[in-house]
This record gives sequence, C-alpha cells and structure tokens, in this order.
Amino acid sequence: MLQTFESSGNNVIVPSYHRQNINIGIVHIGVGNFHRAHQQYYTNLLLNDADQHHWGICGVALLPGDEKLVRNLKSQKGTYTLTVCGRDGRNEVHQINSLVEVLWAMEDSEAILEKIAAAETKIITLTITEGGYNLDNLTGEFQIDDLAVAADIKSVNAPKTVFGYVAEGLRRRMHSGVGGITILSCDNLQHNGDTAKRAFTQFFEEQDKELSVWAKENVTFPNSMVDRITPATRVEDIVRLNEKNATDDIVPVYCEDFIQWVVEDDFAAGRPAWERIGVEFTDDVTSFEHMKLSLLNASHSLLSYPAFLSGFRKVDEAMHDPEIHRFVQSFMDKDITPYVPAPPNTDLSAYKTILLERFANSTVSDQVSRLCFDGMSKFPIYLMPNLIEMLSGENDFSRIAFGLASYRHYLKYKKDDNGEAYDIAEPWLTVNDLPFIESEDPLQFLQFKPFAGAGLANNKKFADQFVHYCESIKEHGVYAVLKSMN
Repeated sequence: MLQTFESSGNNVIVPSYHRQNINIGIVHIGVGNFHRAHQQYYTNLLLNDADQHHWGICGVALLPGDEKLVRNLKSQKGTYTLTVCGRDGRNEVHQINSLVEVLWAMEDSEAILEKIAAAETKIITLTITEGGYNLDNLTGEFQIDDLAVAADIKSVNAPKTVFGYVAEGLRRRMHSGVGGITILSCDNLQHNGDTAKRAFTQFFEEQDKELSVWAKENVTFPNSMVDRITPATRVEDIVRLNEKNATDDIVPVYCEDFIQWVVEDDFAAGRPAWERIGVEFTDDVTSFEHMKLSLLNASHSLLSYPAFLSGFRKVDEAMHDPEIHRFVQSFMDKDITPYVPAPPNTDLSAYKTILLERFANSTVSDQVSRLCFDGMSKFPIYLMPNLIEMLSGENDFSRIAFGLASYRHYLKYKKDDNGEAYDIAEPWLTVNDLPFIESEDPLQFLQFKPFAGAGLANNKKFADQFVHYCESIKEHGVYAVLKSMN
C-alpha cells in the first residue's frame, strides 16, 4: 500500500485498492476543500471495487494562487486525510487516494489540455464557485466582454480561463475522434448543469462554430445537487488534526458527517457506479436542489452577516445563541417552507431539524467568515428566487429585509458591533459597484448588482422595512436589532 504521509496511529481508514492500479477517467477543475471532502470521498470509497479502477481523478488547478495547494498535494502524491466530524462527537479519518494526479496551469498547461483530450477521460467535473460561470446576474447571458474570456476567444492555443481550457481540450477530442464527454458541475447553483451548459455553449459559439456544433451532439451537462459542510483548513487546524489523528499531513481536510449527492443520469461516455456508495441518480434534481439551496444555502447566507457583525466567528457558537437560532428557524419555517415542495420520500420537518443540528455541530465548527465570502454571487442564487416569489403576496419581509440590511452594513462600515475592523471578502466586487454600497441612501443598495432588476425598492413594504433596519443597525448595532425582532 502506497503511504505518502506519515501516520503513527491506527485510526486512519486506508482504502484497500492500490493506486498504481488506478487509471484516470475524470478530470476535475478546482481542487478545493469541498471537492476533496465530497466527490473525492465518494470516489475513494468506490475505487475499492475492482471493476471501477478506471475512474481515478486528475485534479486541475488554473489559478496562480493555487500554487501552495498544488505543491503540497504533489509532495504527498495527491493523498491526504479527510476527518469526518460526527454530530455525536465521534470522528472518522479517511486516507483519500483517489486523486491520482495533480496538474497546475502555471506549470504545465499542455498536460491539462492533453488530459481533457485523452480517450480515457470520460467526465470533466467542476467546482469553480457560483461566480465562476461568468454569467450576468440580470440577463443570465455569458459575459463575452470579460477581459480574460475575450482573450481566450481570440487565442485558442494559450487558454487562461476554464472556458478556454475546456474548449481546446474538446477541440482536440473532436479532431481525434475519441468521442463525447460529460461536463458535470458540482457547484451550489440551481440547475448547475444548465448553468454550465449555457456558459460553455455560448463560449464555444463565440470561439469556434465547428466545435459548438460538435459539442451539441457529443457533450452532456447533467444537473446535480451537492451537500456537505466543509470549512476552510487553517494553519491551526492542520496542527490540531495531525495531533488528533497521529498523522503528518500538510493538506488535511475536515467536514461534517452528513453528505448528499443527487445527479441526473445523463452521461455521454459512461460514469462511475457511484450509486453503490450512496449517490442518488434521478431524472430530475429540481426538487432536491430547490430544497437544499433554499433552506441550507439561503439560511447560511442570511445568518452569516448578522452573526459576524454580532461578533461570532464560529457558526456553531452563533447557532447556540438563542436569538440567532430563533432567527434562522423562523426564516426556514416562515419564509422558505411555504415555497419549497419536498422531494419524493422527504420529510421536510425532519430535514430542517437535521439542518439546524448540522449548523450547530461543534466538532466541525465552521467559520462564519467562510459563509460571508462572495455574497454577490450567493444572494442571486440562494435568496432572490424565493424573495421575488414572496413579493407578489402579502408577506412579512422582516427577516429578509434585516438580512439584506446586515449585508449592506457589513460591506459599508467594515466594523462589527464590538468595533472590530475586518476586510470584506467579495472577489467579484468592482469600482462600479461601490456607489451602491457607499451611498447614504439605503435604497441605492437595492440597485446593487445582486438585487438589481428585482424591483425591491418599488415594493413599499419591503423598502420601508429595509430602510428601517439599515437605520436601526447603524444606531443600535446588529445584535440589538436582532434581539428586538424575536
């Protein structure tokens, strides 16, 4: 058994397969913590079956900032530990060996293109974040005027973006005749496969009409719903995990014990038998993704800014606060449940109860700052669809108006209730967005990109509540206003 990091304990669950017998069938773009706790976890379990050895994963990193992760993974030949943190306080530690190869665009872009083009590669999977699909929030159209994208449209041989890499890899497949492939998004987006299809198809059409025609016949984009809370791994976490697990792993990951993956069964060139280890295949993921995005992800986004501004830095600590717990539960029960049909054989009340337990899981102890990250991309996906539906009726907007007012305060003032300064985490924020945030008129914020086009400022009831909460938070602090609501 190939062991690439030191373990002096016997508590690490090591897979039974030998890595030298594993062939690569999947190229994954975006080798972050969630991917390594979710898709890699499932695949690592599946590779124990001898007839699945052709589904190893090649991880691809495209960004200059990925260098440290790539170097560390390569130093361990792609292996790492995954600590699964039980809600009962008992953990499982898995050695993950399914990441057979790691490639970095800054180091060997040609190897990435050849891997996508290889006949053995049947699936490209993606975790490129909600904002990585380069779609306009208002129109849903692919933004071809993005500088990096525009450069890739003109230069087929030296790609920089995920779209350029995939297009050139597929072009080589087309010319060599090796057959079709599946592009499977694993990002938290409603109809993520449809989103990926729209983005990549529009890029293909702009860059190469022949490729566009070929892709329509040879590339599938299944929708999927993914779920597993996976915090960022900080330096202190690395020390803690290695001490607890008796390991010497420089790239460990930890996550909750809950996991779910629901996938539409539409694969152009075959797929792993993931159903053997708990993945659910279906003809339509709509009800599953609506439930998950509207309850888990929307609740995460709505609680993140009030919790952070109240001084909480850990999600479990925030959820053990009675005011925040009531706020989140009320949002789930009153603002989401009436609009979310439960998937088949799903008890929505039980699902919400488990969600609250997951949020409060102290063995995971997720970072509130991680939930605050990239609100610009998250609000349009997680919160706005339900809110737009609510606007047509006589509804109580107080919790959502308060959440948006907290988000504005987070972006505008950059100090929490305790006077502690922080840096905001909005990678897609531009100078053109700043006037909507910096304006002293709160209603201008409702024209900010994540909310533009929804008509929030024109709904008097919502607008009045929003302005009230903006002013109250500024005067009294977030937590005091939250307490007055419950």
